[in-house]
Amino acid sequence: MLPEREEIARIVVCEDDDTTRELLCESLAADRFEALPAPSAADALRLCRYGQPDLLVLDLALPDASGLDVLREIRESAGAEARFDPQLTVIVLSGRGNDEERVRGFECGADDYLVKPFHYPELRARVVALLRRREGRREGPIRIGDLVIDPARRRVWVEGRDVALANKEFTLLRVLASDPIRVFSKKELLEEVWGFRTEARTRTLDSHASRLRRKLDPETARWVINCWGVGYRLVDG
Repeated sequence: MLPEREEIARIVVCEDDDTTRELLCESLAADRFEALPAPSAADALRLCRYGQPDLLVLDLALPDASGLDVLREIRESAGAEARFDPQLTVIVLSGRGNDEERVRGFECGADDYLVKPFHYPELRARVVALLRRREGRREGPIRIGDLVIDPARRRVWVEGRDVALANKEFTLLRVLASDPIRVFSKKELLEEVWGFRTEARTRTLDSHASRLRRKLDPETARWVINCWGVGYRLVDG
């Protein structure tokens, strides 16, 4: 049996040209990155809000908005109610290569700027260098849409509202937030949160998930989705 593949990092690839986007995603996947394709600015912002990416590759000429507007939206996020991680690493990938355009990109908050046509090995090298530079700086709050989790202070906010959680509820939330659109099986969650090593017949997980859901959003219950017969995930993918 082959060993389970481990992705190095999660990367949103925002590029409106289908061929370029597909080639980039295929190349990144071959190099053990999880590539999330985004053909528009709206797709990129949605994935950056809910997908917990480590890096964004951002084209500037997009069909629905300028890539610079996407970059500004991310960089201007702040506070517990922020929809994006303002420290997200961003590489601009653009056909606009004059000095004025490059400076504008950096002024808007780009971490790097690569001009088309480009060579994939150079892009990969820049991605690796930026991710290495960012290691150790991601201990701050985790932002998933309107939900903010501060692991260091064990605090949680939803739309700026402080949410008080019990220890196991907080641990369950942290596990689900580690990959918010993935369905975690009940066996996985019982092992990660409670240390159960067998298929224990218990309602502990279901009762904690129900309380966590009500605390995060008592009206719409949009967090902590029960995938019947399988397990739970944090948000709808």
